[in-house]
Amino acid sequence: MTDAIRLHHVSLIVSDTGRSLAFYRDLLGLAEDPGRPDLGYPGAWLKAGDRLQVHLLELPNPDPVDGRPTHGGRDRHVAFAVADLDALRERLEARGIPYTLSRSGRAALFCRDPDGNACELIQAG
Repeated sequence: MTDAIRLHHVSLIVSDTGRSLAFYRDLLGLAEDPGRPDLGYPGAWLKAGDRLQVHLLELPNPDPVDGRPTHGGRDRHVAFAVADLDALRERLEARGIPYTLSRSGRAALFCRDPDGNACELIQAG
């Protein structure tokens, strides 16, 4: 038995909150949570489903962005279920954001946010 009952949030280090909001909020469709307190540094909280959040932390990034695997499935990543993977793929292509298809055979793809964080997008249902 474990005391951990569910995932609450995922934090991602980003270099520019506005640029990251254009990706996570405007492209992926996550709603911004206005409840983020002043933490002494820029960032944002986003709602990702019923009770899950993504926290964007605008801080100097200690992780290298070069030399990471081309396929995000071979890197640490955050995964989102999406309502319409084909429509999202079209938006990625329209913005020139490269992606790779999942190698698992399921309807999913991997891309990277503006700071090199890998994201898996999986067709819901």
